[in-house]
Amino acid sequence: MLRMLLVSLAVVVGMASLPAAAGDLAKPQGKVVLTVSGKIGAQNSAEGAQFDIAMLEALPGRVSAVNTPWYDSKKTFEGPLGSALLDAVGATGQTLRVVALNDYAAEIPVEDFRKFPVILATKLDGKPMAVREKGPLFVIYPFDADPSLFNEKYFNRSVWQVKAIEVK
Repeated sequence: MLRMLLVSLAVVVGMASLPAAAGDLAKPQGKVVLTVSGKIGAQNSAEGAQFDIAMLEALPGRVSAVNTPWYDSKKTFEGPLGSALLDAVGATGQTLRVVALNDYAAEIPVEDFRKFPVILATKLDGKPMAVREKGPLFVIYPFDADPSLFNEKYFNRSVWQVKAIEVK
């Protein structure tokens, strides 16, 4: 009996010293601006994986100075890489359903986020993106790095005012 108790105690102590499971994700401390759901391995709420701006900006990111069809001049966008977001939530699906604040949605192949340095822009010309400026999040393809992306196919996938992503 004493031996079983000691073995059980050793198991509990050993488990307590292990790092958190890979599926763990910190809870947002600020206002939630993005919820990722669907085929993901990491969650921090009943809705899926929720992020505030600070959590998103802590992910590996990119700055992209680009011409777009939505602005008259070149703009600088900054934000986390889509691939970093997929990694953070342990995404396993093939398609992303990206939903805007007005419920507009576009289907984006996961491959786009893996193949290209697509960002979820949180900043426009160094300032946080307001809703009236297509924020809080705007899917921006690397038009600066790959001019072949500057076409309707990718413009239609460049959702602004993003609020949710479902991994399918």
